[in-house]
Amino acid sequence: MAESIQLEVVTPSGPVVSDKVEIVSAPGYGGDFGVLANHAPFLSTIKIGSLIYKKDGKDNYLMVSGGFCEVSNNKITFLVESAESGQQIDVGRALRAKERAEKRIAEAKTQAEKINMVRAQAALQRALARIRVAEKQPK
Repeated sequence: MAESIQLEVVTPSGPVVSDKVEIVSAPGYGGDFGVLANHAPFLSTIKIGSLIYKKDGKDNYLMVSGGFCEVSNNKITFLVESAESGQQIDVGRALRAKERAEKRIAEAKTQAEKINMVRAQAALQRALARIRVAEKQPK
């Protein structure tokens, strides 16, 4: 087995993942990034998207929605608002949320409502991330 790094994914509800993994790929605000064992220390903000980690040669996917990441001492820790695996995602619900968000964005454009636009865009990003992660889940 390749060298590993300790992955911790924590939400306000508690830990989601705590495991030794081979590689982690995450959606940072400065761009997606990857981390292998013995990576140099750094901090990053995390945006809504797919967090991918490889364990025993198999890719695992989580939808994460915003937070922070720290890499230090061969450990990568994510403190995020939410994290959901493909098995936890209700695709039908995510598709309905996507449709509602797209409708709100269209309405906000005509009404020039900045706050509703920002909220709708965030809801759309969460729905799209959930759908992408659920699609990666083995059937």
